Amino acid sequence: MENNFTTISSQQTPTPSMSLPIPARVGIAILTLAFVLGFPGNLFVVWSVVCRVKKRSVTCLLVLNLAVADAFVLLSAPIFLRSLAGRRGWEFGLAACKLIHYLSSVNMYVSIYLICLMSMDRWLAVTRPFLSQKLRNKRSLLILLLGVWVMAFILSLPMAFYRSNVKKNSTLSYCGVNHWDSVGHQVFQYLFETVMGCLVPFCLINTCYTSVICRLKNAKFQRKQQGTRLILLIVCAFAIFWLPYHIVNLLEVIGLLTNSVSVIKAATTARPNVTAFAYFSSAVNPILYVFAGSSHIRQAGLSFMGKLFEATNSESRSMSTFTRSTRSGSSPDETTVLHTVSVKLGIPIKGKNKERNISVASKEVDTLHSVAQLE
Repeated sequence: MENNFTTISSQQTPTPSMSLPIPARVGIAILTLAFVLGFPGNLFVVWSVVCRVKKRSVTCLLVLNLAVADAFVLLSAPIFLRSLAGRRGWEFGLAACKLIHYLSSVNMYVSIYLICLMSMDRWLAVTRPFLSQKLRNKRSLLILLLGVWVMAFILSLPMAFYRSNVKKNSTLSYCGVNHWDSVGHQVFQYLFETVMGCLVPFCLINTCYTSVICRLKNAKFQRKQQGTRLILLIVCAFAIFWLPYHIVNLLEVIGLLTNSVSVIKAATTARPNVTAFAYFSSAVNPILYVFAGSSHIRQAGLSFMGKLFEATNSESRSMSTFTRSTRSGSSPDETTVLHTVSVKLGIPIKGKNKERNISVASKEVDTLHSVAQLE
């Protein structure tokens, strides 16, 4: 993430009598709100999953990792606030400059690829239920989570490489980008971030949910899916907060390739604002969980989020069961009724005589209905 909080007020050399410019005030307001809401909110999510959820679903564990990533990146907010409010430039050295922006970029990649895993989990549960149940084990999940974190650390290396202390004057420096006046380096960084942090993951997410929606629509499955709605909310929130940032990336690339000064200036002017907007995405997910789990608040109190995440576990199992039953050619209700009748009447429904036995069982169901009406 091309974080420009430290360069918002760098256009003027500060003096004691000067008040903070409007962009710096906006940055301070966004950072303060993000930290006050997001940091304790994400810690509450972590506490809910670790202490209040007995049976953790795949979605639940992915949400846990997402909350940990968001909480870590929000820890950088006080440093950026100091840099903005103190108006003394970047006071924390080159190592901190590279590390903090590097971790912010790691959070971006971890967040979007965890959302990809959530989407793929839903897709497997609906379209490949047997494979889904086979892969739903602790070892497979740990390997996938480790893969996401390692990939995020690797994809974020350009951020640390292009970040440096830039001298404003003999006494003032700020933590900014350094492309060595190379158009090629600028185009590479912005395109790389947008392709790997937006285009690739969102194409995967859209493919998964298009397939899920088509499958459930064809099956006329009308049961409300709380976990699916929760993941869609997370996807939409991420898109709302991050798409402006990636649009600015593309605008700057277009400006650089066409040598358009006006386009480059527009992208440069908008970048601090869209960066601050994207930073706030780390604070939004706990708010979404509160809305999604509001029905559990009266009953469970502070444990309401645990109830919400536990619901995703039972829902995933029921979704897989439903998909298997629809593939077998009979509805869940029909299968349940025939199984019950076969147990009560001693008529096994299996093997070569399955069709005959189903016919017999169906007649017995009609008989039971008639008896029930007489009673």
